[in-house]
Amino acid sequence: MNQQSWIPIPEGSPFPLANLPLGVGSPRSGGSGTGAGTTRASVSGGVKASVSGGVKASVSGGVRAWVAVGASALDMDAAAQIGLFAGIDLPDGCFAEANLNRYLSAGPAVWSSVRARLSTALSPDTLTNFGMASRLGGHVVAQGDLTMGVPVAPTDYVDFYSSFHHATNLGRLFRPDGEALMPNWRRIPIGYHGRSGTLVPDGAEIVRPGGYRLVDDEPQVGPARSLDIELEVGTVVGTGSEIGRPVSIDRAGEHLYGMCLVNDWSARDIQAYEYQPLGPFLGKSFATSVSPWLVSFEALEPFRVAPPTQDPAPADYLDTNEPWGFDLHLEIRLTSAAMRAANAPPLTVSQVGFADMYWTPAQQLAHMTVNGAAINPGDLFASGTVSGPEPGSEGSFIERSWGGARPFDLPDGTTRTFLEDGDRVELTGWAGTDPATRIGLGSVSGTIVESP
Repeated sequence: MNQQSWIPIPEGSPFPLANLPLGVGSPRSGGSGTGAGTTRASVSGGVKASVSGGVKASVSGGVRAWVAVGASALDMDAAAQIGLFAGIDLPDGCFAEANLNRYLSAGPAVWSSVRARLSTALSPDTLTNFGMASRLGGHVVAQGDLTMGVPVAPTDYVDFYSSFHHATNLGRLFRPDGEALMPNWRRIPIGYHGRSGTLVPDGAEIVRPGGYRLVDDEPQVGPARSLDIELEVGTVVGTGSEIGRPVSIDRAGEHLYGMCLVNDWSARDIQAYEYQPLGPFLGKSFATSVSPWLVSFEALEPFRVAPPTQDPAPADYLDTNEPWGFDLHLEIRLTSAAMRAANAPPLTVSQVGFADMYWTPAQQLAHMTVNGAAINPGDLFASGTVSGPEPGSEGSFIERSWGGARPFDLPDGTTRTFLEDGDRVELTGWAGTDPATRIGLGSVSGTIVESP
């Protein structure tokens, strides 16, 4: 057991005190009321500070902000009312809302102060935390007793196309006799504006979309047959900007809060019929799953790395010496309905790193605003599918099955090219390679259900 906190943190937990990710959720009725059980934290002089439940009324109510600690979560609004953040210039009531937008608008100095205050209050320092631990203990719940939502409410959602290996794979698949990459791909971060109204939380059912797709070379309306996933990392905007004023890449850290996991579900056959000449539309806009816990860039600071060398050299507005790459490990896990019925473990479909992503979050932000477009607190932009160079590191099924030509085996003897009804996909990820020091992005999952 990790004893860095008076809230128990199991060894290998994705949420040690070095992480402290924020999310929004509401307690489920009938929950245990505390994730700390009857745990007690030793304090100076042999005094014990109870952090057990018994204060279930204090964790009732609607959606609000929480911070993940081990397998538990602390009610941020209750902590604010107790006075934990006294002296910090927080927007009034910002943790009592169904998204983190107003908190994010407060800016980096506030974010850092809140993290520091949480770290101090949750640590087992017996002299300073006896009183605070006693008061906060009744506001700790098991994460499993929360129904979590999407942590932000974006004004805009943008999806990029920033993985060299993914772009190369699709180029070779769709243009086998031509250049894998379009001429502009190495010059600018390619992206498109998505649909923020269909962002869905972890665990949401994904209804198989319908639309035009080719059947025997004829366009027909019907349910998508080539339903796919995209393994992506999302970046969330903290402070906004004004229309007409580009955000300098050297000021990206003033505007960007942190990262989450994103599954940008894709109907490949619908997309193939509609995407020329204007790009993705119905094949991409039906659902995008977002993980519940938002990990700050401050927590990710030890895992920053230099991105790959870019050739040709980027334009001045995309150029920075700051290391905006991140050492992340990402995985795709799949269970069919039959596998779950048999209590079979998930199949790990893919494992891939994020450190070699060609375009970084700072470059994506600079490019998105170079024309004067504004950003707003809570806006989300995704990396695009993250794929690697080796088999088993593909970030989508269209790559894994090479457009459906190479089915892969499931443990129950069936095969897959694209998703079938009842399939459940979970994306998970973490920063760092050492289990003792790495921090997690958590996970996000969704289950395919048939068209109505």
